[in-house]
Amino acid sequence: MPKLAEAQNAPAGGLEPLTIVSASGRHAFQVEVMRTPDQRARGLMHRQFMPADRGMLFDFKQVEPVAMWMQNTYISLDMLFIRADGTVARIAERAEPLSTRTIPSGEPVLSVLEINAGIAEKLGIKAGDKVEHPLFKR
Repeated sequence: MPKLAEAQNAPAGGLEPLTIVSASGRHAFQVEVMRTPDQRARGLMHRQFMPADRGMLFDFKQVEPVAMWMQNTYISLDMLFIRADGTVARIAERAEPLSTRTIPSGEPVLSVLEINAGIAEKLGIKAGDKVEHPLFKR
C-alpha cells in the first residue's frame, strides 16, 4: 500500500477496546474515540478501508439529539446511536458513502459507534443491546 494511503487509513489516535453484548454473544471491537469537535468533524472521512473488528466511537460529551452524515466518507457504515447508559437506541444500517443526507439519532444520545456496513446484521446486533466501554461508566 502506498505511504499516503497508509496514512489516510491509519487510526487518528490509539485504539481502545469496546464490546457489544447482544443476544448472539459478546462482540469485541477496537475503536478510535473521537472526543474533540475537530476529531468528531473529521471522523472516518477520506478513509478507504477499516478492518472488520474496528470502529469509531464519537463522544458528544453530553446527551443530546445528534445527526451524522457521510460526506467524504468512502466506507459504507452501520451507525449505532448509543444512550448514556450504553444501550443502543437505534441503528442506521448501510449508510451510503459520500452522501450529505443527515442521519438523525431519533432521540437524545451520548455517542455514536460507526462500524463497517453489514456487521450489525451479521452479528445480530439490535436496538436495546448493550455497549461496554469506559465512556458509558461516567
